[in-house]
Amino acid sequence: MKKTCRAAVLKGVRDMEIQEFPIPKISEDDALLKVEMVGVCGTDTHMYQGSGSNVWPLIMGHEFVGTIEEIGAVKAQISGCKKGDRVVVESRFGCGVCEPCIRGKYNQCVHKLGYGFMVSCDTPPHLWGAYSEYVYLPKRAILHKISKDVPLKAAVLTCAVLGDSVRWLGHIGGVSLGDTVVILGAGQQGLGGIVAAKEAGAKTVIITGRNKDKERFKMAEKLGADHIINIEKEDEAAAVKRITDGEMADIAFDCSGSTAAMAKSTELVKKGGVIVTPGMYGGKKTPIDFDTVVFNEIQIRGAHTHNLASVKAAIDIINSRKYPLEELVTHVYGLSQAELAVQAAGYEIEGEFPIKVAIDPSK
Repeated sequence: MKKTCRAAVLKGVRDMEIQEFPIPKISEDDALLKVEMVGVCGTDTHMYQGSGSNVWPLIMGHEFVGTIEEIGAVKAQISGCKKGDRVVVESRFGCGVCEPCIRGKYNQCVHKLGYGFMVSCDTPPHLWGAYSEYVYLPKRAILHKISKDVPLKAAVLTCAVLGDSVRWLGHIGGVSLGDTVVILGAGQQGLGGIVAAKEAGAKTVIITGRNKDKERFKMAEKLGADHIINIEKEDEAAAVKRITDGEMADIAFDCSGSTAAMAKSTELVKKGGVIVTPGMYGGKKTPIDFDTVVFNEIQIRGAHTHNLASVKAAIDIINSRKYPLEELVTHVYGLSQAELAVQAAGYEIEGEFPIKVAIDPSK
C-alpha cells in the first residue's frame, strides 16, 4: 500500500489546492476507508464562499461511500465490518462526553465533531474529510454496510439527501399513512423528500419549484410526486387548496432556503398542521405570521442532519432499488477538479444547473 494520498484542501475563502498527506497507521480500534465517491453539500459551498468554518486548512466532504482498506480487530468486532466491505459513514461521530453525546444525540455534539467541518487537516492523522483518496475512521466513527450492487451515485446519498429526508419528514415531521405533504423547493433535498414521504405512507405529495426547475420536475415525477406546482405560474397556497379540496396539507417541508417560502408555509397547512424546516437561510430573518401559527395551533419544527435510525432506513430504501435515486447525481468531477465541483454545486458555472454534484477521487 502506498504511503501518501491526495486530498483537496480548503486553505481559505475560494482557495483550494491538492496536497499530499501521510496515510495513517491503523490500530485495533480504528480504520481506514478508500473513498469511492463523496457528495458536495450546500454547506461545502458556503464554507468555500467564506461562511461556516474557522478551522482552515480543511479537507471538506462529509457525504461519502467507500471500501474499508484497513480495520482494527476491535473496530471490526464492534462495527460488524471487515476489510473490503463497502460502507457509508455518518457525518457526525461526536466527542462522546458532552451531554448530547451521552444522551445518544451525537449529531448534536457540542463540539460538532464530524467529517469535513470542524477538524482541521493540520490535526493528525489529517484525513478528516472525504475530498480525499482516503479517510481516517476513528473509534467513534459510525459505519454502515451497503450493497456493492447499488450504484455509487445512489449509495453516496445515504448519509446525506435520503438519510436526512427520512429523519426530517418521517421522524421529526411525523408523516404517516394518508397524509398530504407539500415540499417547498425542487432541489436535491426536496426530491429526496418525495421518497421519504412516500415511504412513510403519505397519500399525496406535492412539490413546488420555478421555471428553471423543468428537469427537476421530471425527476420529481419519476420519484413519485403526485402534483407539481410552478410558483411562477400559480400561487402555491391557491394550488394546494385546489388539490386538497380546501383541506390543505398535513405537513409542509421547506427545503428551499428561501425566506419567502418559509413565510408562505403557514398558508399551506391545515389547523394542527406541521411545518418542518431544515433550511439554512444565510442569517436572513424570516417573517412568520404567528397569529396564524397560534390560532391554528401549527407546529414549526427545526431539523438538522441524519442519525442512526434514519441512515438504516435510508439504506433499506436504497438497497431496494425502488427509486432511480442515482439519477439525482447529475455531475461528477475528479479529485483534481474538486474546486470546480464546489463551484458547480454553488451554481457559479454558467450554463450548469446540477441537482447533486459528487467527486470521484479515483479520477
